[in-house]
Amino acid sequence: MLPNIYKETFNSYFESEDFNSTFTKAMSILNSGVKRIFFIGNGGSNSICSHMYEDFAKIGRFQTYTFSDGALITCYANDYGYDKAMAEWLKVYIQEGDLLIAISSSGNSSNILNACNEALNAKAQTIVLSGFKNDNKLRQIGDVSFYIPATDYGVVECFHQVILHSLLDTYSKK
Repeated sequence: MLPNIYKETFNSYFESEDFNSTFTKAMSILNSGVKRIFFIGNGGSNSICSHMYEDFAKIGRFQTYTFSDGALITCYANDYGYDKAMAEWLKVYIQEGDLLIAISSSGNSSNILNACNEALNAKAQTIVLSGFKNDNKLRQIGDVSFYIPATDYGVVECFHQVILHSLLDTYSKK
C-alpha cells in the first residue's frame, strides 16, 4: 500500500546516519554566511523551488532567486536550448559564495546538471536533492547531496520539500 512507502522511507531515511551527516553539512553551508540562494527544478520540483524561494526569503532572510517565470524560461530556452537555459541564466547572476539548491527527482535532467556545473564553475556551493537510482548524475556533483531511495515521484518530491523545510526551520531557530 502506497502510504506504507512513505512511512518506510521516512523511518529508514530520516533516522539514518547518511541523512544526519548530510543535514549537518547542509546546515554548515547555510550558517557560513551565504546571502544569496538560487533554486532550480523541473515540473513538480520547480513548484517546490517557488515555495522554498519565498520561505527562505521571508523566514530565513536570504536573498533568493528561482528560475520559474514562464517568460524567463522561454526566453532562455529559445535562445540557448532547454538543456542550457538554467545554466545561461546562472551565468548572469550567480557568484562565488552563493548557494544553488538543485532539485531533480531522477537526478539525470541535463538542464539541472548543466546549471550545477555552471554554479561550480562560479565557485558557488551546491546542495542537490535527487531520488530514483542511487547512481544518478546529480548525486555525484553536489557539495551536499540528499538522495531519497524511492522511485515514486510523490514520495521523492514530498521528502525533498520536508528536507528543505527542515533546513530552514533549523536555520531560523538558531
